[in-house]
Amino acid sequence: MVEKVPTREEALQILHEYNKTDRLRKHAYSVEGVMRYIARKRGEDEDKWGIIGLMHDLDYEQFPDQHCAKTREILEEYNWPEEYIRAIVSHGWGICSDVEPKSALEKTLYAIDELTGLIAANAMVRPSKSVMDMTVKSVKKKWKSPAFAAGVDRSIIQRGAEMLGVGIEEIIEDTIMGMREVADAIGLKGNPV
Repeated sequence: MVEKVPTREEALQILHEYNKTDRLRKHAYSVEGVMRYIARKRGEDEDKWGIIGLMHDLDYEQFPDQHCAKTREILEEYNWPEEYIRAIVSHGWGICSDVEPKSALEKTLYAIDELTGLIAANAMVRPSKSVMDMTVKSVKKKWKSPAFAAGVDRSIIQRGAEMLGVGIEEIIEDTIMGMREVADAIGLKGNPV
């Protein structure tokens, strides 16, 4: 079988087949937006990074107990490139996968997955309900409160930033900027002043 580099449209079709809830789709769009933003910033392949970000939780809604493993199985059936599959599976390293993030793409996905959740939660408690007026400082303030978005594992974000060799402020800034680009799609455009 020949591996086939997927288009965004093909990826979206598969994503929507396996993910019916608005919440999971919006999370996928958030991660895609951030991956595209960082890829552009680094001079990398924006489509590749974006598609991998879009598909990272493909199996989570239907197969939460087989997260990452089931994604591999599904995408192999579609003849996706091993490089794409490996990158997607690596975001679960230490949680549900033993595939360690090695490339810049993989480390970025690992670092920003949880962070998009923290930023989305932060946006929802802002008067503007928006990422458009969000600052790194406001995210750092919520970061320090373990009760806020308690499901977000901050140690994964920290480890990801360290693997990338960037400060936590930079990865937060990049994530905010990437989420701003897809604010309409993720419902976080809000009403910034």
